Amino acid sequence: MGNLICMTKKDTRDNNHGSKSKRMGRSQRKLLAEEELLHRQALSRVLQQHQLSQRFDGSMSRRIGSTSSRRRNLSDPFSNGKQAPDFLENIKLNKFVLVHGEGFGAWCWYKTIALLEEAGLVPIAIDLTGSGIELADTNSVTTLAEYSKPLISYLENLPEDEHVILVGHSTGGACVSYALEHCPQKISKAIFLCATMVSDGQRPFDVFAEELGSTERFMQESQFLIHGNGKDKPPTGFMFEKQQMKGLYFNQSPTKDVALAMVSMRPIPLGPVMEKLSLSPEKYGTGRRFFIQTLDDHALSPDVQEKLVRENPPERVFKIKGSDHCPFFSKPQSLHKMLLEIARIP
Repeated sequence: MGNLICMTKKDTRDNNHGSKSKRMGRSQRKLLAEEELLHRQALSRVLQQHQLSQRFDGSMSRRIGSTSSRRRNLSDPFSNGKQAPDFLENIKLNKFVLVHGEGFGAWCWYKTIALLEEAGLVPIAIDLTGSGIELADTNSVTTLAEYSKPLISYLENLPEDEHVILVGHSTGGACVSYALEHCPQKISKAIFLCATMVSDGQRPFDVFAEELGSTERFMQESQFLIHGNGKDKPPTGFMFEKQQMKGLYFNQSPTKDVALAMVSMRPIPLGPVMEKLSLSPEKYGTGRRFFIQTLDDHALSPDVQEKLVRENPPERVFKIKGSDHCPFFSKPQSLHKMLLEIARIP
């Protein structure tokens, strides 16, 4: 069946060893070729949207992804000529809003965007304030409301009867929680991807305390802090060194994607991750939440992720084996399948 080859006799195995090796070699080469094609196509998409953002107004600069729900056709440069699976016709809600984590930007979703679009869905990636190609100075972003403003503005401007599936990565989970509290009527499902799915009164930073230490210790001793208003003023942000980022975020990611991240990541505003969230049972509490765990994560360990889902139980939990903190880099196909599965849940 498929690529599975069953041999029960030693002679048969011996006789076919050469041909089996050739088949495996062809299969591996095909997978590598497909991955390389996906990378080139998706990166081309990011560059194309970046160029467009320079020509249009700020609203375009905060979004990367499709602006139409049309199916891909054979003339589309991202299409591989395949038709979307039949079950996708049963997905009534086809718009995904992708929210990046700390230091990242809409660019980091490029593989996920390509895969969702190829399936006939509509992904929209948001640049949070001071992130990606959004022009604000990260040192000026002091609250979660400011940080989340591009996301909230997008949701508020949706047509009255339109709903979306919201996906938040890492500290972007705090922005998803904030959106559930302030725009619950616009969000059909909220997906926390190795994200800070905190409870009422918690801070996003608290989730990373196991790796970074207590808040007090981090604020006093961290060498990664940025004092945008002067050394005599409180810190305004932080940014890890490249080697630190590689170890925390990209321990399973392809080298070319790590290189892309190293030249694209921006400092992280400190205020939003240190702010306690105010979440009510009437709004946030009624949202449909799902959590995707990454099982080889060095930034947010599997144990910490398990603690998050125990303390603030979502509707369902999914797991990606062998994935680091950036599954859109290391396991894009696995993430894609899980997003489709969640979209299909009634």
